[in-house]
Amino acid sequence: MPFSTYLPEHMGSIKLTPSGPFVAGSHVELTLTYTAGTFGIDDTGMVKVSWRTTSDMSKPQFDKPAAANFTTVEASNGATLQVWFDRLNVRPYANTLLIRVGRGYLRAGDTLTIRLGDRRQGSPGFRLQTNCEERVELKTSVDAFATYEFAELPEQPHFALVPGPAARWNAIWPSLVVAGEPFRLAIVAEDSWGNPTDDAEQRLTLEPSRPVRGLPLEVAVKRGEGPFVLDQLTADEAGDVALRVLGLGGEELARANPLRVVEAAPLKRYWGDLHGQSGETIGMGTAESYFRYARDKAFIDIVGHQGNDFQITDAFWAELNRLTAQFDAPGRFVCLPGYEWSGNTGMGGDRNIFFRREGRPIRRSSHILVDGRTSTDAIFTADELFRALQGEDAVVIAHVGGRYADIKRAHDGRLERSVEVHSTWGTFEWLLHDAFEQGYRVGVVCHSDDHKGRPGNTRPGASTFGAIGGLTCYLMPELTRDALFEALRRRRHYGTTGARLFIDLAATFDRHVTGFAEDPQLARTEELSVREALMGDIIRPGDVPMRLAAEVIGTAPIERVDVLHGPRVMHWVRPFSAADLGRRVRVLWQGAEYRGRGRETLWQGRLALDGNRIERFAPVNFLNPERQVRETDGGAALAWSSVTTGNLAGIDLWLDEARRGRLRIETNVISGEVDLASLADGTLAFDGGGLGRRLSVYRLPEADWSRRVALEHAVRFPGGADLPAYLRVTQADGHQAWTSPIYLIA
Repeated sequence: MPFSTYLPEHMGSIKLTPSGPFVAGSHVELTLTYTAGTFGIDDTGMVKVSWRTTSDMSKPQFDKPAAANFTTVEASNGATLQVWFDRLNVRPYANTLLIRVGRGYLRAGDTLTIRLGDRRQGSPGFRLQTNCEERVELKTSVDAFATYEFAELPEQPHFALVPGPAARWNAIWPSLVVAGEPFRLAIVAEDSWGNPTDDAEQRLTLEPSRPVRGLPLEVAVKRGEGPFVLDQLTADEAGDVALRVLGLGGEELARANPLRVVEAAPLKRYWGDLHGQSGETIGMGTAESYFRYARDKAFIDIVGHQGNDFQITDAFWAELNRLTAQFDAPGRFVCLPGYEWSGNTGMGGDRNIFFRREGRPIRRSSHILVDGRTSTDAIFTADELFRALQGEDAVVIAHVGGRYADIKRAHDGRLERSVEVHSTWGTFEWLLHDAFEQGYRVGVVCHSDDHKGRPGNTRPGASTFGAIGGLTCYLMPELTRDALFEALRRRRHYGTTGARLFIDLAATFDRHVTGFAEDPQLARTEELSVREALMGDIIRPGDVPMRLAAEVIGTAPIERVDVLHGPRVMHWVRPFSAADLGRRVRVLWQGAEYRGRGRETLWQGRLALDGNRIERFAPVNFLNPERQVRETDGGAALAWSSVTTGNLAGIDLWLDEARRGRLRIETNVISGEVDLASLADGTLAFDGGGLGRRLSVYRLPEADWSRRVALEHAVRFPGGADLPAYLRVTQADGHQAWTSPIYLIA
């Protein structure tokens, strides 16, 4: 057991005032009053107050009374106290305020008064966790006998976190519909931390680019009633539809994701987030609220649950299977059973395992946090896992989280069909490159790995998670588990960093070539005579060239679309020319420290402009509202603090004059100078070491530009090793997307 079970009812009690609820991310003063129990607390005994490992609640500080998060602890009998904060408790409650009683002791009835965010000397208070949760526990345990054996108190202080007022709006509808078939529009207000909120009252004008039957000109969103959903919409004619959502003054509050209307669709498009977990493991909230959020607030079509196996008891595994069966509704919402095999990195690293049906056994990487006997023995290595899964109707995805999947050490293509290139942990193109290097034929997915109860719509908040959670668009004939498994096994999907871009990638050949129903290096399979291919296909082209045709419609202006052959960019397109470039200069930083758990790079930066003036600036992909770009030196310089975890962030500058002055950039990672007179339409880049870390400076058009790109690219297979051809899309707002490759093989 992680805690002593010796007489917990005699270890005292603790009370929280005020009791809440509170607004997520707000500053408050929390007062915890601990009253010593029967034994008191002996000299050098301790009290620990812990909250969840993945919570972004502030760290207490003890030496700046006027600053946020100032924390004090006082003993009623004047005993000397040592107080500090560390991650010193058992998962999933690692964040811990530690209080040691010294030069004295507590008797029964003596108290400790803990003030988190003590406001008596000017502190604004303690900044709470930024995501909503029905029950945030401050788990308190006591070492009454100074033995380093802690007993958890029988009743724990807790409070609820609710969303704040609306700060932005989202409009969500399908990416593709058949003319005449009904579809849905959801309008979701979010607070400043990305929590869907019903604290919104607004009259909205809906402005579609083409007629949509059933869509009103105006809607009234009333406080307490969100999200706002319009069902039974239809479009009668084929074509692309854009939708602007306008406020009372005509200002644009949101744009819906791109929608294409077609006469027929052998493959439709469904958005999914297969990867996240709830509070029964290391996440937050219940598994049931997790599934409801995905369906009713994130408005995704497909969801999975991936709790760490070493925390999933047999009882919770049975409960998860009950819930996935309950929530799965073919044609409306697909819910997959599964778990995360969370082996140590040296044993193969994280794998996401999904089953087509409930009732399958869970094979854990260890039993470190599962007490007592379980229905299955532990499987310690990824190789053993793949052997144990033979014969299962399962799909495996290689994942990078706290641990990363070492696919060079272990991989079975019969099961492991995709690699996760992006999640809220960051961006991991290197995992896809590992697969290419080994000759694996895998697809690309992006999911959230949500830990905050927000699958399908995850933002990093103020934690070390440095990215928005990803989404994957699955190309399927219908919304069912069977169709999803077929899409996963045939790599019919593309992944994004959370934006619902529309991407079409297809290939044609002048003569018939050989396609395969299955990867021929894994098993004997049917050979097909084809002249067309889609993302995920495996083709033996011989000497016949492949003509790639791609179309991208972004959710923001598109900065560039890259065509890659394996890890190499072979062709790129942008929807503007050098003549469109002017006074707008982008300073961009990206990358990570290394592959493992501490991959986040903190960029502390400053830039100054000599011989010119910054007319205005805008942050790019700054995801934490607490990290802002600040003007210094009377507006002649800017300073910032930013985190990247393989993804990218930056600042756009609009200058008085386009080609005059010197830009000096200093960061804790890399620094450089740029002569703006010589900065043409290319990119000046500075290498920052680490894992793909670099600082880049380049020009962009002054005003927003096209959200559409169409391209063609000819590929001639030289023979030899596989040639994976695929797209990477980068938008001006920092969002990216990757298609699964078309594999040309010998």
